[in-house]
Amino acid sequence: PYQVITADGTRPPWVPGSFDRVLVDVPCSGLGALRRRPESRWRRRPEDLEGFAPLQRGLLREALGAVRIGGIVGYATCSPHLAETRIVVEDVLGGRGGPAVAAEWVDARPLMPGVPALGDGPDVQLWPHLHGTDAMYLALLRRTA
Repeated sequence: PYQVITADGTRPPWVPGSFDRVLVDVPCSGLGALRRRPESRWRRRPEDLEGFAPLQRGLLREALGAVRIGGIVGYATCSPHLAETRIVVEDVLGGRGGPAVAAEWVDARPLMPGVPALGDGPDVQLWPHLHGTDAMYLALLRRTA
């Protein structure tokens, strides 16, 4: 059985290490949804990305703290921009913009059998022109300490 809990991830009400799995779907620029909302391109500026990254890193750090050692965090965003995807994950793992978190990449590609062109991994980037979806990103991380 599983339980879905929604809360403000910047002020988590739970005890660290309480969960086996956490999905953190971070606020983002929404650039991955341009095919459905093309007008949104006129509402974004390059500097908008700078505002999202600190929040995204903070939410990912909190999510990794929420899982037990060996637990898995899924980091998801509807952006194709590296500043909101892989760079955020690498920053958290490398201790940039805050304390490093003891975690390792888990290959997400096997969770999507039959889906072509997922990239070199271990994270996954879906593309509108290849997958018929928004430009969605997924990284899986296992807490190691």
